[in-house]
Amino acid sequence: MPEPTLVFFDIETAPSLGWYFDLYKEGNIVDTEQPWFMLSFAWKRYGDKSVQCRALCDYPGYKPDKPDDSALVKELWKIFDSADILIGHNVDRFDRKKTNSRFLGLNLPPPSPYKTIDTLKIAKANFAQDSNRLAALGKFLGLGGKLPTTGWDTWRGAIKGDPKSWSLMKRYNKRDVALLEQVYLKLRPWHKSHPDLRAYTGTTGCPACSSKRVQCRGFNVAKTQKTQRMQCQDCGHWYSGRIIRDEI
Repeated sequence: MPEPTLVFFDIETAPSLGWYFDLYKEGNIVDTEQPWFMLSFAWKRYGDKSVQCRALCDYPGYKPDKPDDSALVKELWKIFDSADILIGHNVDRFDRKKTNSRFLGLNLPPPSPYKTIDTLKIAKANFAQDSNRLAALGKFLGLGGKLPTTGWDTWRGAIKGDPKSWSLMKRYNKRDVALLEQVYLKLRPWHKSHPDLRAYTGTTGCPACSSKRVQCRGFNVAKTQKTQRMQCQDCGHWYSGRIIRDEI
């Protein structure tokens, strides 16, 4: 059986454009002039050497004053449809739902079923960091941070069609995915509910990384059964092995 397809991805979006009377009054948006749309996405399949990126400005017919993300979103749909596992930072709350909204808006069907791994959830469940943002985790783990930008000016420049802003946006998006993969590999052994890769391959070994370099390290004892306790010697993940039945 083939290895499962793991895809790291990240999206960048434009904000919605609206009308308001009072900048400091809560709930004061009175109308939406332009709903949000997707600016770019970056992705990398696990095992590939490089990160790929697509942006609105890459497609024929692109016009800054008439944002149309349909071609961009349709390409992202194909990536979702081909993935067994999607990996992102805050993917369950933001990236996946935002992307699904654009699928729905373009009348695209749901992509084939996939699982998600959210590195933000892994960090929150296991550690007490000052910040669980991707950049903060990257720096804490010695992996570096995000690519510096000019802040909102980068997004505004891209929305208005500035080539330099688009170039920076795409490099920023790609760096996020490269950092995401590095952070995931550090957090992977701590993920207690990592999708079992053995279910895709039909082989034995580590359920988190598929390594065959595993060791028996004692036992896990529950109320009704005892199992072999296993540890991967490559990624460090702990998991339960075969059930131990006492001989009578």
